[in-house]
Amino acid sequence: MNTQKKPGFCPANPNFSSGPCAKRPGWSLDALKGALTARSHRSGPGKLKLAETLARTRGVLGIPDDYRVAIVPASDTGAVEMAMWSLLGQRGVDILAWESFGIGWQTDVTKQLKLRDVRLLNADYGQLPDLSTVNFSRDVVFTWNGTTSGVCVPDGAWIASDRQGLTICDATSAVFAYDLPWDKLDVTTYSWQKVMGGEAAHGVLILSPRAVNRLETYSPPWPMPKVFRLTKDGKLNEGIFRGETINTPSMIVVEDALDGLKWAEHEGGHKALIARCKANLAAIEEWVSKSSWASFLAQETSQRSRTSVCLMVDDDWFKNLNTTEQSTIIKAIVKKLDEEGAAYDIGSHRDAPPGFRIWAGATVETSDLKKLFPWLDWAYSQIKAELEN
Repeated sequence: MNTQKKPGFCPANPNFSSGPCAKRPGWSLDALKGALTARSHRSGPGKLKLAETLARTRGVLGIPDDYRVAIVPASDTGAVEMAMWSLLGQRGVDILAWESFGIGWQTDVTKQLKLRDVRLLNADYGQLPDLSTVNFSRDVVFTWNGTTSGVCVPDGAWIASDRQGLTICDATSAVFAYDLPWDKLDVTTYSWQKVMGGEAAHGVLILSPRAVNRLETYSPPWPMPKVFRLTKDGKLNEGIFRGETINTPSMIVVEDALDGLKWAEHEGGHKALIARCKANLAAIEEWVSKSSWASFLAQETSQRSRTSVCLMVDDDWFKNLNTTEQSTIIKAIVKKLDEEGAAYDIGSHRDAPPGFRIWAGATVETSDLKKLFPWLDWAYSQIKAELEN
């Protein structure tokens, strides 16, 4: 492999991390000047900020009027666990996993909740389980987009419209990038930092009427931590879905989430965000199609994430190395790109096969991705040449 010439330009924004992901184009700290710092979230202005965040979320995502939306503690993880702890146990559950987050939900249900009637439907990184085997007379837990594998479900056609159980969907790296079928999702969760460049600590929980009915007619047999309690005296605590959060939220983080939603509205709403994501994936696909060494971890095009894009090295020299050696090379490339200011935090997740993970969601400019590709070629050729000599 000939050493590539070092590029003479860098992406304007080299933040390609998959969470927190890049801020929206043009963001600066001035975007937070309206934050209600040192004010109670229970004050009149605080409640208005939280209610506005929920209203804009509903508007941008097109969430049905009869669905509830809440801001909850502990990011997407807290939102998913709140749903599982509050809703599971009434009937059997199928849990799908094809990457680390799905595996985490399986561990919670089998090792912490210790449910007995559980089916684990798994697939290796880069693949999906057989969706036709899912039993919708049971509750079903799944991620829409596997953030650490770059594999997503192709659509919602596989989800039964006449299901008896609930669907609990971890949509944290998908919700602003795909047209989700709300009528087939009973619980949907995400976090601000994963999808719109927001700051950490808070999650969003979206409930269908079917999920609300389960909450009001079923009480799990285990103790419920305070931060998970969605009901009061057997009825849904409606205040939570008006912005009366269970614990104290950061009003700076709320302001940042509002800024992202306003930007989304300015860009043209959900459809415009989806279009930006598609354009970014198309740019990556074009580069990969011409690359002599890079390929997608997700081989099936319809299952390929358009946000957390996972790449592997498709080079015989690399594939003949052991996993430890491969990981060392990836880390060296990631470090080199970081030092050059060309790309930050693009190494694959620690549980995934050695490779790269590039965030290509709506807050990333296609022009920055196109400036990244020559740097990837250069860094790979440099590290390979150093090791071969």
